[in-house]
Amino acid sequence: MEHRTFTWDLGKENRIIRGDVYAATTKSPLPVVILCHGFKGFKNWGFFPHAAKVMADQGFAVITFNFSMNGVGESLEEFDELDKFARNTYSREQEDLAYLLDRLLKGDVPLHEAMDIDKIALVGHSRGGGNSLIFAMDHPEIGAVVLWNSIARVDLFSDELKREIREKGVATILNARTGQAMPIYREVLDDLERNRERFDILNRLPSFERPLLILHGSDDRSVPLAAAKQLSSAAANARLVIIEGADHTFGCVHPFRGTTPYLDQALDETARFLHHTWIDTPHG
Repeated sequence: MEHRTFTWDLGKENRIIRGDVYAATTKSPLPVVILCHGFKGFKNWGFFPHAAKVMADQGFAVITFNFSMNGVGESLEEFDELDKFARNTYSREQEDLAYLLDRLLKGDVPLHEAMDIDKIALVGHSRGGGNSLIFAMDHPEIGAVVLWNSIARVDLFSDELKREIREKGVATILNARTGQAMPIYREVLDDLERNRERFDILNRLPSFERPLLILHGSDDRSVPLAAAKQLSSAAANARLVIIEGADHTFGCVHPFRGTTPYLDQALDETARFLHHTWIDTPHG
């Protein structure tokens, strides 16, 4: 298997996208899978590197990356850029995905020679699932979407937190894993308001007809199973798979201590779905 890293400067707001590409050595171009992390997530968190390697072994060119304002800097492991995290809007994350897609289509990514850019899928975990859906609905180049324990709506802040942000300009949320108080600035709420219709996933899903796989753990306490059922009901062309007993991270932790039956099932379902999608619809 080949593995390359990349670091891209977006040229504004000191925004950097850091990522990895994994691909098995092959003569045939491989379908491309872009893995999107969620809120308080990053490309090296827990199961993501393992998932990328497994999917590469299953016949995909896999791209993992950090959203440019996710709060994790050069360390790749620590939230050492909380000033960026505080301003991390969905609009900025959509810009990151657009930048990545543009470079991919131009062949300006590592291992591009191994990639079939007519077959591009987004796989998103939690908030990354919401971002994946919004981006795919705006970009027909995305041929399929897979959701892992995805949100169904973008505004997940409590009324109390939003009131504090409006009054003070900033409020904090706790990162239970690190103990950090992570700030959220008013511009995050303003972005949600300005893009209310664009970010209304459930209202837009009925017109999204490309293949969609929804995987959700039955014991997810962070994003309840009800979200997956809402997505499935709203979608025009979706398959819902409930992973019995799985929590929000498929039983995995950070640092990664090994795979679980839940993660194995999620990866197997994802690979099977995408292979089937591109056999039936060769150009996404």
